[in-house]
Amino acid sequence: MFCSIPTWKLGNPSKIKHNSSTAILKSPTLTRCQAKRCCDCYDMYKELVPYAKAWSWQKTIVDERKAQIERDEDLADTLIVLQHQPVYTLGTGSSEENILFDVKNAPFELYRTERGGEVTYHGPGQLVMYPIINLRYHEMDLHWYLRSLEEVIIRVLSSSFSIEASRIDGLTGVWVGGRKLAAIGIRVSHWVTYHGLALNVTTDLSPFQQIVPCGIRDRQVGSIKGLLREHSHSNGRGTENHQDINDVQLIDITHKSLVKEFCEVFQVDLQCKPSPLLIS
Repeated sequence: MFCSIPTWKLGNPSKIKHNSSTAILKSPTLTRCQAKRCCDCYDMYKELVPYAKAWSWQKTIVDERKAQIERDEDLADTLIVLQHQPVYTLGTGSSEENILFDVKNAPFELYRTERGGEVTYHGPGQLVMYPIINLRYHEMDLHWYLRSLEEVIIRVLSSSFSIEASRIDGLTGVWVGGRKLAAIGIRVSHWVTYHGLALNVTTDLSPFQQIVPCGIRDRQVGSIKGLLREHSHSNGRGTENHQDINDVQLIDITHKSLVKEFCEVFQVDLQCKPSPLLIS
């Protein structure tokens, strides 16, 4: 059965209207970040955050950001980094035909969201990034934004693990061979983005067997850990000496690279902030 989303205490996300606007903002006066746009970072990458809490919080930030835009006070983007407790999510137009279990007896919580894309799984060992950015300060082009998120992942896999990843025409996400390592699903309201990307690092991939991931039946999902293990077995050694690292270290390496490449691709300066999800 589909779960309902709780109301985040800082606002009422259910009242957000999803539409778009092409109004151009005046350039704000930059203070802390002169050369690049500031980006408030709520980094909870070691935490397993319930999906409903993170989803509601994103909507509240988007609501606040749109109010700031109206007052010409939008001075910073936002980046949320975390892991989720096991959960299945569907996009706004997802087909339940891609769910291979009884939704009335789901193995994990199940949510239908307003993001694009089909059904996917989130869980421990998967790093999730939710950028809430005002595309007016970047490129007002959703294709550019999707390709930029893919570029972040491609750079991470190359720079940190010497894994050559690629895009596939007509399919959103990042692939190594025929396996999808990263899923992307976004929503944009008034040119402000939310939802984002999920990269399988040490993820248990068995929950994906109970769905048709992203609605793609003829391709599999993969993880960084799985690819490194395969490379080690086939070559007798690990990629770039990663054969001896444990799951915690692998998450740490990937997280550090994700944040670095995100800043490079989107040309932002991060300002770390404490998360209300952890202190509330």
